[in-house]
Parts: sequence; C-alpha cells; structure tokens
Amino acid sequence: MPMNKLFFIRIIAALAVFASAGCSDKEDILPGQRERIVTFLERTHVPHLVEASQVEPDTETPFYTVTGDAAYRYIVSQYNPDRVNWPEVTSRSKVSIVFELYVLDATGSITQIAEDRLPEYSNDPALKAAYEAAGLNTEYWSFEPLEIDMRSGDILKGLRSALVGCRQGDRAEVYMTYNMAYGDEYFGVVPKQSPLAVMFTVEKVE
Repeated sequence: MPMNKLFFIRIIAALAVFASAGCSDKEDILPGQRERIVTFLERTHVPHLVEASQVEPDTETPFYTVTGDAAYRYIVSQYNPDRVNWPEVTSRSKVSIVFELYVLDATGSITQIAEDRLPEYSNDPALKAAYEAAGLNTEYWSFEPLEIDMRSGDILKGLRSALVGCRQGDRAEVYMTYNMAYGDEYFGVVPKQSPLAVMFTVEKVE
C-alpha cells in the first residue's frame, strides 16, 4: 500500500539519526554541524570537493554549493557536456526523484559511505531484493519515484533548496543541518536537531 507523500517525506527525515551530542542551544549546534559537513566534503568525501567560489575558470574541479540556510549540495553530473540541454528544476516545477538515505555516524562526525553498504531507506526498485535478502520487511515501502511539487509545503527545506537548479538526469547529494531537515521537533525515535543526508537522481522535471 503506497504511503502518502507527506508521510514519505517525513520518513526521510525520521531515518536521519546523525545528531550532535551534548549541545542544547541552536547557537552551539548549527556551527558545529556546518563545520563537520564542510570538513567531510573537503577532506574525506570522494572526490574531495571545494566550495563553488573556489573553482578556477576552465577547470572541471568537483565542487559543492550551499543552498538555503545550510544545505550542502554536490551534483555528480555537473560537468556532463549534455547537461545544459536537460530540463531544469525551478521553484515551480514538478519533480520525480529516486533517492537513498544513509544513517550517518551517530557520534556526530560524518564518514564516507561505503559502496557496499545498503541505504537505511530508499525507493530504488533495484535495491528491493537486497533489502529483502537482509531480512527487512518492505511490504509498505514504495519503490516508485517520489513525486514532488516544488510549490507545496510537503517537502523538507533542505531538499527543496537542493533541488532548485538541478536538471533532469542529475545525480546529486545533499547534506543538511537540522534546521533544513526536521528542525527542533522529535519524530518517533529521531532526536530533535538531527541533520541528514540524501543522495538522489532526478528522474523527471515538468
């Protein structure tokens, strides 16, 4: 039975358990989350990334951009020569995505995601058999592309801001601080003020 879109989006947030430990104030938590994400992207991420303003002209240096308040986006397909012809996501688009969500290091640091590790949640039908082989009950999971109306409020702020400027066919990653994710609220077993990461492919743009 397919889940409604709002519940599905909230599950994305609910599965993100990378939290900052020992901090109680927004002023303490957000700078630390931003710092850890930037450190990961620039030193540990494969490939190493630079901030967009540091890219030298006429190079194909992998880079990240900061969208919204603190959503850090890397577009894997940025330098595809055909990309300029792909339909672009705007704030008024309807978009379909296939995504993977990984639980990040619960100690508060970001580590590289291993290629052989199953995402904690995904709507990629290619992964359905692997989840079932791992003993997970996927009866109520949707393995259809997630349809998003960018004009709707039923989407995480960090994902919305990261989608704008992407193009149909793009493969991208977004790492977002808690205020761009689920905010100050608890959701089930998810601690409040939890940031998250989503890797996604833009299947369709209208």
